[in-house]
Amino acid sequence: MTRSLLLATAATVLLPAHAFAQAADDPLPEVVVTATRLPAVVADTPGARVIDRATIDRRGAVFAADILPDVPGLSVYRAGLGGVTSVRIRGTSQDKSLVLVDGVPVNDPSQPAGGFDFSGFDLGDIERIEVLGGPQSSLWGSDAIGGVIAFTSRELDGVRAEVEAGAFDTVRGRLAAGVAEDRYAIGAFVSRFDTDGISAAATGTEADGFDNTTVGANGRYAFSDRVGIDARVRQADSFAEIDGWGPVDTLDTAATVNRSGRARMTVRDLLGLDHQFIAAASDVERITDSAFPSTYEGKHRLWRWQADSRGAGPVRYAVGLEREETEAFLNGSSAGLGVGSAFGTVRWQASDRLTLNLGLRHDSTDDFGGETTGRLSAAYDLLAGLTVSGAWGTGFKTPSVSQAVCDFCFVLPGTVVAPLVPEYATGGEIALGWRSADGRFDGRATLYRLEVEDQIDGFFDPGSFEFYYVNIAETRTDGVELEGGAILGGGFDLSLAYAWTEAVNATTGAAILRVPEQAGSATLGWSGERLSAALTVRAEGDMPDSGGTRDGFVTANLNAAWNLTDRVTLTARVENLADERYQQLLGYGEPGRSGYLGIRLRY
Repeated sequence: MTRSLLLATAATVLLPAHAFAQAADDPLPEVVVTATRLPAVVADTPGARVIDRATIDRRGAVFAADILPDVPGLSVYRAGLGGVTSVRIRGTSQDKSLVLVDGVPVNDPSQPAGGFDFSGFDLGDIERIEVLGGPQSSLWGSDAIGGVIAFTSRELDGVRAEVEAGAFDTVRGRLAAGVAEDRYAIGAFVSRFDTDGISAAATGTEADGFDNTTVGANGRYAFSDRVGIDARVRQADSFAEIDGWGPVDTLDTAATVNRSGRARMTVRDLLGLDHQFIAAASDVERITDSAFPSTYEGKHRLWRWQADSRGAGPVRYAVGLEREETEAFLNGSSAGLGVGSAFGTVRWQASDRLTLNLGLRHDSTDDFGGETTGRLSAAYDLLAGLTVSGAWGTGFKTPSVSQAVCDFCFVLPGTVVAPLVPEYATGGEIALGWRSADGRFDGRATLYRLEVEDQIDGFFDPGSFEFYYVNIAETRTDGVELEGGAILGGGFDLSLAYAWTEAVNATTGAAILRVPEQAGSATLGWSGERLSAALTVRAEGDMPDSGGTRDGFVTANLNAAWNLTDRVTLTARVENLADERYQQLLGYGEPGRSGYLGIRLRY
């Protein structure tokens, strides 16, 4: 059944469509992406996708991992509800996905590879999610080999409250308030999620609970038409009962605190440019209580200056300087890395039909030398609603702090371990998009290749129990991404996504673990005068995993909202509608059919 649905999705998505259609009979809007430093139209930007707040609400997404699987080319897997949740972009390992919150890198430098754990990332305060696939080091430096996932917080004017309860004794609440005027804004929010959960181990019998509290605040003030400041802070506290290696039932727990913040000054029309001066930080603390207890802490510090050109001429550009420092505390020891960077990106509207983009960046690391990366992209209007676009870029990633100091390593005397070198990537893609004249249908098909040289991986000898990190020769991912949507009339809309991904070790030919070859999703939405609903069906094919193959699956979620008044909305959602018994990660269970009821208040 899984294969049949995937093939059907692949065929259907070739019809006119757009990945994240909005519920209306009006034309689909032209979507803009901002993580490109210079705002760009998504249809002209290869590998770019945007999920807006309306889509998040319509899908009933609570955490980022609830909606990111809808993006073609992203594979999401978790070690049970509340367990470590990772995202791969285009087959690359999770540490090669750079995660930004309001422009602040939040990847965990204390993790062995430096990836980000999405398990407790609440979407209550998020206005939009942007995904950039392919090497983006020319924009964002190290860690962006596979791509970038950027979250942008929202600014409220009024009060919002939400309460929901349902299966597994789950209770969720949000409260946010703010004032937003032309000259100033101030706001704050708190979100709370608590559930008794299910067993993290698929064969387990005891439930593993999970709770998360996320709080944040924002402020903005304009001293004049030219000078202003703004700031944001965010903190998420999570506590998860997890199961031990196997996985098997244990009483292990993990407590995690994530903090991030940014302060920015904006000065407009200074020497003919608009300037941003940013100081930002993110910290993560993680304490695991198990047979092998551990305490880890990671810190990011970032300083950035960026200047953008003014006006609306055929040439737009942005240039900047950055200094980033990371430090990790690993079970009592500590180490750090630093990098200074200069970057620039330029867009040239060569004609009414041709747009060219070029980005260059030089990163000078304190420990691994310097590297220059670039990305060139173009989009050409073929008329009749057709647009062809393409991109080619390079990327690099330095060893993480944990890898550099060889945390977790066990090396016997006499064993010679080669020093690690940075990973390097090249990637290219070509896309063909179409948009109907009335704006009700659009879609895009993308073909890409991504190669990573000197990828860092762990080496384990089961005979001697030696473990250390090595550079392997090369990995390669070939893929096809199809996406689309349509305004069908009568309040109905349809969005579709499909990805075929072949990720292999180019030296041995072995498949890269935890990357399903096929994955797809389809969402049928409907909006009436007061009632709206969305049915989302997701499918993944078989996936190679540690210890075997994880079977493919098909799941469906239904979300509905009824506006009692302009200020009061009742909500209902059912997850895993068909009560499918499946696993995202081999050996870890997922909830069966579960329902939730809630209420939203606006003032």
